[in-house]
Amino acid sequence: MPGPALDQISLTRLKGVGPSLAQKLSVLGIHSVQDLLFHLPLRYEDRTRIVPMRSVRLGETVQLEGEVVESRVTFGRRRSLQCTVTDQSAFICLRFFHFSASQKNALAPGTRIRCYGEVRRGRAGFELYHPEYKVLKDGEVEALTDALTPIYPTTEGLQQGRLRSIISQALELLDTAGGVQDFLPTALSRQLGLSGLTEAIRLIHRPPLDAPLDWSAAGMNPGQKRLAFEELLAHRLCMRRFRNDSNQQQAPQLAAEPPLLRQFLQQLPFSLTAAQRRVSGEIASDLAASHPMLRLLQGDVGSGKTVIAALSALQAIAAGYQVALMAPTEILAEQHLNNFQHWFAPLGLRVGWLSGKIKGTTRKTQLASLASGECQLLIGTHALFQDDVSYAKLGLIIIDEQHRFGVHQRLALRDKAALGRLNPHQLVMTATPIPRTLAMSAYADLDNSIIDELPPGRTPVNTAIISSERRSQVIDSIEQACAANSQAYWVCTLIEESEVLQCQAAEVTAEQLTSALPRVRVGLIHGRMKPAEKQSVMDQFKRGEIQLLVATTVIEVGVDVPNASLMVIENPERLGLAQLHQLRGRVGRGAKQSHCLLLYQSPLSEAGKQRLSVMRESNDGFYIAEKDLELRGPGQVLGTQQTGLMTFRIADIARDAGLLDEVKDASELVLRQHAEIIDPLIDRWLGARTSYVNV
Repeated sequence: MPGPALDQISLTRLKGVGPSLAQKLSVLGIHSVQDLLFHLPLRYEDRTRIVPMRSVRLGETVQLEGEVVESRVTFGRRRSLQCTVTDQSAFICLRFFHFSASQKNALAPGTRIRCYGEVRRGRAGFELYHPEYKVLKDGEVEALTDALTPIYPTTEGLQQGRLRSIISQALELLDTAGGVQDFLPTALSRQLGLSGLTEAIRLIHRPPLDAPLDWSAAGMNPGQKRLAFEELLAHRLCMRRFRNDSNQQQAPQLAAEPPLLRQFLQQLPFSLTAAQRRVSGEIASDLAASHPMLRLLQGDVGSGKTVIAALSALQAIAAGYQVALMAPTEILAEQHLNNFQHWFAPLGLRVGWLSGKIKGTTRKTQLASLASGECQLLIGTHALFQDDVSYAKLGLIIIDEQHRFGVHQRLALRDKAALGRLNPHQLVMTATPIPRTLAMSAYADLDNSIIDELPPGRTPVNTAIISSERRSQVIDSIEQACAANSQAYWVCTLIEESEVLQCQAAEVTAEQLTSALPRVRVGLIHGRMKPAEKQSVMDQFKRGEIQLLVATTVIEVGVDVPNASLMVIENPERLGLAQLHQLRGRVGRGAKQSHCLLLYQSPLSEAGKQRLSVMRESNDGFYIAEKDLELRGPGQVLGTQQTGLMTFRIADIARDAGLLDEVKDASELVLRQHAEIIDPLIDRWLGARTSYVNV
């Protein structure tokens, strides 16, 4: 008779797991024996054989066995414990920069050890730095493992050996508990050629001896495929259920094509493109429906998303509702404020502004105007959903550059907006195109509109990759461009997260360029300047009073100066492709041929070369987004890395893209025919994290 279910068995039932170790495991999200089984290896190591020391090669990761012949503390640039070991065929050195007196005593001459690590070139020839090792007792023959050794994600104070030991105990309990409950219908698993869940878990923890070490990364592991499928299915079901729930909710019905829209279009100095007309029609139709719109608007840099946002806002305002437009940075929010005031003031509409820096009487006046309904469109940063902000009648939320917000922030704005039984419509916009593979999993609850056409007059930007050793030539190019009445950007990036250091770097660069270019008017903008200062610099740049603008990445989105035709990005290897594409989009906004110079530090890594080559090859944001996903992973591309919510435990969107169509079909089947397994699947894979899909 099987024992209790694995998710009911406490960790302290396992040998060697007391309250202290249980606490460390809880940091990894492990609270039961079943959680241990779903804590899967990152990679594998081959410890099935002992390599003779004479045959080790530089860069190999090897398992060695031998006798310590010398052990001493050396004092070079850093104090270290150096142990020389031999197996009679050759000598090799083990080096420890962090060691204790007891460790030094345990590795005394005459001690036999088995160790595992990467072969490097050191002061004493070939060395292993901080290898894993085990002291062997006299006469003891230590059996070799007959399977690949799994390496698990761990936390401070929890060693791999200890984690492997308790996971081994959990694997032994798999049989006595009758395995892990498999929620997938048997017919579905068979149809898709998926292995059983218990078998899949065993296979991942204990892969066969002939499996290649990279079989997980290469997507060749059938156990991993089974679990990745289930995890992606759980995520999709969670979002589909939210979408279905949303379709049952009531939203304000906003009449399509009010006279206000026609008035607005007549005053625009340009005509909408066919793609803009198509997308605005899709949104207008959604806004006229009685359930909340949930729509993602994608468009490459400069495709004209702001005009679509304006049309959507006017549809809500004409029906008597308020609109909130949230942007991730003050500089982008201010850009929107300028555009919307310019467009909406002639129509007699009230546009408000709110950021964290608005204080005192100004803030009170703005909040009162919002609460009374006098303010029809409120633009700002995350300040739009703080506790003291109250809307009279909010009918539409527009979120720009949505991937730049933590998911909790987007959720807070939605919750604040609910008007009793009415929920607001939501339009989320991004100029960072989302790859189809990511959209299918991360945005399964959103309808998708794409502006796939650039306005007439935009010219493709020519991109060149240049070593920083040729910096003087780049400075000459700026002088020539400015002499020809063009303007230029110089973007400073730093690998450190510190905004202070980034601003200091920009200040130093601005001084150097001012000195090197005496005939060029140089301006500076960075994140630590006051809003009024930033606005003043941007206005001078737009008017042509500043010819060269030195900036940090604050200018990534929303800055529109058609006369700027040259951009230099310093240390581009430190940025993701999507961010580079955004920055490059600040030039090429007029009819002039524009150039983007990527000024990298030598030597450039292989990964760096690969990424920068993508920028040189293409101006297509969707192609670049797919490559960015391949090279950086979904967490960073989505902007959810900061919350840890959209990180998959098993699935890898780039590697498992081939499963997504099957996941989509399976989710519809489960919703129709197997509703009883939805909650258990979601609980297993998302647990307390389900709220993030509600945004």
